[in-house]
Amino acid sequence: MDELRRRTFLGLLSLPIVAAVLQSCSSDGDGDGGSSTDVIAAPTAQARSALSRVDATAIQASDATLALNDFGVRLYRQLAADDPTGNVIMSPASIAIALTMAAGGAAGDTQTEMLSTLRVQNAATIHRSMNALTTQLQSLAKAADNVGVELSIANSLWGQTDVAFQPDFLDLLATEYGTGMDLVDFRAEPEGARAAINEWVDQQTGQRISDLLPPGSITTETTVALVNAIYLKAAWALPFIGGLTAPRPFTTAAGNTVDVPTMRRTAQFDYATGDGWQAVELPYANSSLAMLIFLPEPDFLQLFEEIFLVTDATAYLQPQQVQLAMPSFDIESKFSLADQLAHLGMPLAFETDDADFSGMTTEVPLFLSAVVHQANISVGEEGTEAAAATAVVAVAGAAPSEVQPISLTIDRPFVFALRDRSTDTIVFLGRVGDPRG
Repeated sequence: MDELRRRTFLGLLSLPIVAAVLQSCSSDGDGDGGSSTDVIAAPTAQARSALSRVDATAIQASDATLALNDFGVRLYRQLAADDPTGNVIMSPASIAIALTMAAGGAAGDTQTEMLSTLRVQNAATIHRSMNALTTQLQSLAKAADNVGVELSIANSLWGQTDVAFQPDFLDLLATEYGTGMDLVDFRAEPEGARAAINEWVDQQTGQRISDLLPPGSITTETTVALVNAIYLKAAWALPFIGGLTAPRPFTTAAGNTVDVPTMRRTAQFDYATGDGWQAVELPYANSSLAMLIFLPEPDFLQLFEEIFLVTDATAYLQPQQVQLAMPSFDIESKFSLADQLAHLGMPLAFETDDADFSGMTTEVPLFLSAVVHQANISVGEEGTEAAAATAVVAVAGAAPSEVQPISLTIDRPFVFALRDRSTDTIVFLGRVGDPRG
């Protein structure tokens, strides 16, 4: 039972990837043999409707955006406080999608806690809202005039081959999350099932994440696994000029001064300033996705992270000529999220005796045993890589300005939010405490 209670939330974010694994609360039943890799089934007819809702509207998507942004910032604050001097990278979008999928199979107080933690105001429509948001985000990368940006969001559902799952739950995930159930035999061959899930993740993330679920995270008691993967590669609308990149001092969050490759670009960017911080937003090639960078004043980082909201800057961004110097960086984070999610308000989901996931199946009692989130991001002169190679696009810059440019040198820890400006959705959120990784 100690093994069952272990919560291995490992964190992944390269492209945001989150896995929610549920285990049965009892250990009876040995399965009837067979290889887990042999019994993986093709998605059912229900499952082949992948994100097919065509009537998704901005109003529907906004409900999901408000929820995941609020939840994401609250979770980020906990993760940042846990590691005040390190790098932090996470995907509110990925975590929220995976947990909302799992909430679709929860019931009673367990579901109430999960939706409250996810800041969901309208439980009746949240799944349709998530569908609308996902569809809207992916449509950005598929637009005919889009050049230099690729964004994909994929979900998968893996279930024990001899367990009867609730039809309403399967319909929900097929209709709103575009996934059917792949059948595996966790009981007979947990390592084979783990390998199959990891292979799917590897394919969805452009081979950036090959071992999402570590050895031991899938056991003979595992019954259901839900996985979300987000893949992003994007070129800057205004690439940095390679010949200007040079080492410059950077004071890390730990207080050390190190030399790091620092990129330079003078151009018109959206800029804002507030009490103790400055912000600049760098657009990507399709003009909807952008990276918003917050630079707190020295010694203000910890307090800033406790109180900031992305809207603190977005409401006041104005075009300015900015002489920008910022480090290139390549960072990754792995988190154990069980304690944070319980602290945010959903402890019942992790309780062996009290969790209620009867919306998934009534054959065996389930509890949430593992949520895995890992993220990594690379930012350079030509663009951003989040679990994939960086795409390069040359874009003409703005004409020189007669106005004296604002000088913004990012030479100390900073917070960033990679967001979609058309929906205000935060796709990635993080802190660079040390650009060297």
